[in-house]
Amino acid sequence: MDTLENSLSMLKNPAIISFIMKGTAFTLIISVVSVFLSIIFGAVLALLRNYCTTPRIRIFRWLASIYIELFRNTPLLFWIFICLVFCPSPKFVDRPMFGLSSVNNKLLFKAAVALILYTSGVIAEIVRGGLNSVARGQIEAGVSQGFHMVQVMWYIVLPQAFKAIIPTLLSQVITTIKDSSFLANVAVIELMARTKQILSAANRYNGTNAINVSDVFVLFGTAAIIYFVINFTLSLTIRGMQKRRGKMAASAQRV
Repeated sequence: MDTLENSLSMLKNPAIISFIMKGTAFTLIISVVSVFLSIIFGAVLALLRNYCTTPRIRIFRWLASIYIELFRNTPLLFWIFICLVFCPSPKFVDRPMFGLSSVNNKLLFKAAVALILYTSGVIAEIVRGGLNSVARGQIEAGVSQGFHMVQVMWYIVLPQAFKAIIPTLLSQVITTIKDSSFLANVAVIELMARTKQILSAANRYNGTNAINVSDVFVLFGTAAIIYFVINFTLSLTIRGMQKRRGKMAASAQRV
């Protein structure tokens, strides 16, 4: 019981709490940036796979299909290690930034690239599902009104497609936040990596001069609670959106 109290006393240390909160902030930043860029890249892949059907441009459809299936059917951790070894880092990250060393910034960049590559393949299929929900007649109607294909996609198809997939995209945001914990395997300074760092030095903070089993439960339990609070909040948002859509659909049917 005394060791548990000593382990819990670490959570009263302002330096440890600040260290964990900075890790949480990095987790959220990495996840949001990765999802945002993955939505853009994934939407392009979905459009290529769905609409590049003529013989002249069919190769783009094949390339998009290969990319999507490759990344959707292989582990994220595999691509993290591939990018860690082979992905070059630009010069602007080769210096201390955001309180991180140049080495950590390089690792952060490479790990974020892996997360974007992987997530864009998943989001591409989500977007493609939204595209398929838009009636083909709307595309034909847009073309008949003088819009070229890019305008039809931008003004008619994509707004409807994204409206249909917002709950699914939010679910993918939750998955990406959880997947970001894999980055701890390459010493990226996000929540899970910082939790592991605190655990490795727990003997200096728990007053026992040793790392105890209770330290593992307290520190990783704290990380689990943080992940749960973030993701459960997003889950409630998804449920609320689905309920509102259900009510609107029911009201439209009554009218």
